[in-house]
Amino acid sequence: MHRLYTLEQSEQLTRSRITGVADAFGVDTRTVDRWLANARANNGTYQPRDRPRFTLTQLMLDAVARWRGNATAAWRELRAEGHPVPSLPTFHRAANRALTPGMRAGLRGGEKVRRHFDVAGERDRHYRNYAWETDHVEASVKVRVEGHIRKPWITFFIDAATSAICGLAITPQRPSREAVLVAIRDAILIDEHHGPFGGIPMYVRVDGGKEFLCATVKEALGALGSEIIALPPFTPEGKGNVEAVNGAIKKTLFAGMPGYTHAPTLRGGKPVDPDQPLLHFEAFVTLVLEWVHHWNHENTLRSLDGRTPHQAWNADPALIGTVTAEDLHTYTLERHGKPLTINNGGVRWRKRNYIADWMHGRVGEKVSLRYLPHHDHRIELYDPETGRRLGAAVMAKQATPEQTLNLKRARRREADRLRTQLKRAEKNRNTRYAAATRPAPPVPLDVLPEEEALEHLRALDGFDPAAEALPDFIQLPAPDADWTMPRNPNPSTQPPTHPQDQP
Repeated sequence: MHRLYTLEQSEQLTRSRITGVADAFGVDTRTVDRWLANARANNGTYQPRDRPRFTLTQLMLDAVARWRGNATAAWRELRAEGHPVPSLPTFHRAANRALTPGMRAGLRGGEKVRRHFDVAGERDRHYRNYAWETDHVEASVKVRVEGHIRKPWITFFIDAATSAICGLAITPQRPSREAVLVAIRDAILIDEHHGPFGGIPMYVRVDGGKEFLCATVKEALGALGSEIIALPPFTPEGKGNVEAVNGAIKKTLFAGMPGYTHAPTLRGGKPVDPDQPLLHFEAFVTLVLEWVHHWNHENTLRSLDGRTPHQAWNADPALIGTVTAEDLHTYTLERHGKPLTINNGGVRWRKRNYIADWMHGRVGEKVSLRYLPHHDHRIELYDPETGRRLGAAVMAKQATPEQTLNLKRARRREADRLRTQLKRAEKNRNTRYAAATRPAPPVPLDVLPEEEALEHLRALDGFDPAAEALPDFIQLPAPDADWTMPRNPNPSTQPPTHPQDQP
């Protein structure tokens, strides 16, 4: 429409061009004329006209939050209290427009559940030893440690470029800074017992664990020139490689071991085989090291184009900084087919993920995709029902640092919005009354004023106040004394002028 509008302004628009556009979209030429009239009225941009819709007031949103996202219960409460509310289906539709799926889930289960609807971008892998990721994982297996039954812990250091496990440390108890230092040493050293993965990383991404942020670990990595990047808490997407390793070892190793703590149970939670013999700690360590060797040298990863971490490591030409053991101490015009679904990785299209900051809280919603052929780094997404543009999305692997930062900021805003709504709901749970100076029934402070309630119902019925206005209802004020009075068109009735006033 903007192109047709431009041609019209330059007097180059012909009926054949309009007919061509109509044929391309499969509509009548009169439809294109209406589109063009819409664009002409909106400075050259076509703007779809939304029909009047009922929207929830803040009082209604508070009621939905107070009932943990249950719109039906909130509607019943508002109706019982005498508040003007529409029909239940209308109320449900308004609530679905006002609250994203993630926000509704958060109202039911809190911030931990809301985070499942966040969209996480993909980091650039860069080159080997550019960045490592580290984390602890508790083994889902019971083992025998000197006569005691315990669940060991494993500390991993993963190269972000190749997903190789550079080093690890296994402890019978929850790891401390000592285990972190042992894992650092095992990850950095390259010799007959350590390697071929290792070297000095440029960055090390850690979570908020105190073992990784203590002075000893900072001093050890600082002496090597490695910078520690402390990720915000509860952000596993910030270190996706080590989280992938943690999930893989639980499913492919721990699940097959005796003493697996997540094994199926009988009625009452009783184990199937209560007398199952448990592994000793030494045997557990041996099996973990064998699994690590399999991960590094035999396991192919889709994120590495079907290569193993060892193959990806050897194919990387980046230089490796080493240290000896003695010195080591330290985002469209062509339309895609059926609607796509927003998932936790964004929108999946052509085996690629596309992300945008506006996607937060919309996981599970359907979108229509349009794109410019041969320019698949950026796509445009639309509402499949109304055709309204939702926004652009960029390829996750080609997102700029600013786009990645905007994605993180939008995720924080969604979390802050839920926190504010929950706090407001708790605050409004207790009914408060207005102060009085004369004997009268108590008036709740959250009662919806009559004027505001009527305004919402009129908007729902398409009521237009301007159409009902009476032109002589409001009297115009008298003119000021210094205003110039209009001349009388009949000279015979003009008052006599003073001689001094004649020229």
